Amino acid sequence: MTYDIAIVGAGIVGLATARALQERSPGVRLVLLEKEREVAQHQTGHNSGVIHSGIYYKPGSYKARLCVEGVRLMKAFCEKAGIAVETCGKVIIATSQEELPRLKTLYERGVANGVPGVALIDLARLRELEPHANAVAAIHSPQTAIVDYGQVSQTFARDLVAQGATLERGFPVTTITKAGGEQRIGTADGRVVTARHLVNCAGLYCDVIARLAGATTDVQIVPFRGEYYMIRPERHDLVRGLIYPVPDPEFPFLGVHFTRTIHGEVEAGPNAVLAFGREGYTWTHVRPAELAGTLTFPGTWKMAAKYWQTGAYEVYRSLSKAAFVKALQKLVPGLRAEDIQPGGSGVRAQAVTRDGALVDDFRIVQSESAIHVLNAPSPGATASLAIGRHIAGLAVESFQLR
Repeated sequence: MTYDIAIVGAGIVGLATARALQERSPGVRLVLLEKEREVAQHQTGHNSGVIHSGIYYKPGSYKARLCVEGVRLMKAFCEKAGIAVETCGKVIIATSQEELPRLKTLYERGVANGVPGVALIDLARLRELEPHANAVAAIHSPQTAIVDYGQVSQTFARDLVAQGATLERGFPVTTITKAGGEQRIGTADGRVVTARHLVNCAGLYCDVIARLAGATTDVQIVPFRGEYYMIRPERHDLVRGLIYPVPDPEFPFLGVHFTRTIHGEVEAGPNAVLAFGREGYTWTHVRPAELAGTLTFPGTWKMAAKYWQTGAYEVYRSLSKAAFVKALQKLVPGLRAEDIQPGGSGVRAQAVTRDGALVDDFRIVQSESAIHVLNAPSPGATASLAIGRHIAGLAVESFQLR
């Protein structure tokens, strides 16, 4: 059988894209190719579950437009599907006078992006919301929420299969060849799927899939690991909702923060250190070939030259619990080292250009036979349904779907 579209990657973006394609073209023959035995095992499955409101992103950017739309779509989907969502709210706090201009810029972005209820609040209001937070000023985003994106993804997958899509699990793509207007997508053990068109949502391996498909791209995925601590249950009173710092505008990571999860836990973190494999969830998880690919990419060294001080501090904080605690205490001074214990980690697929620039916005490239999602970091999960609709629109036009 030749499918109309093969989607590589069954994380939340790939699944949402398949869902949108079924909505736009109900008769389309779809196959999703997932290398793991279950969906959403990497970036989606290691996500802390925040439904971001859209404060951080430059007005007019993909992130801004798709995040704000994605919030509405995600909450509506979860309500219909009976998936728990908790609208716990978020505060973004400035801990010094030097951070106040950046805080004001964030507030202005939130207003420009149409974030509902976003407000600059005084310290009295902050004390009502987060009594243990330390700040000179703060933003409140009351509609920020939390969810289990793994559960969302599993629901997407069940719905897709019920509507006629094929989900091939345990299908790690290693070859893509084109012949006669078709693409033969194969695995190392000889299994092959044939499709007329390809949508690449492979996350940590999206650039690899793009190259296999013959696409020209100026970016490479450089994996960054984010490590978390968990606050012990008896100290959960330190955090009522979400407490975030004012991020560094030069670095596309949000900094260590406190996040309540839908399962009643409280995470503290993450940092951001170079991973030694694209699924390198610990310091000892090393994949030599992938690490060599990172280290021989010119953009890695140009990025390192620009951010070496930040990178060195992130490594130090990864190896030193005391340094990690000190960073957290800037936000919540009452936290003690004994209040936290090691938690999990995730790996972010960060697209980097050959000149060392960290790609900040979503990046989607297309041809007449393929669409490649080459950068979909946070708020990728929040925006997934909106991203899926956007990609489906591109596919209808580029692939001439009915």
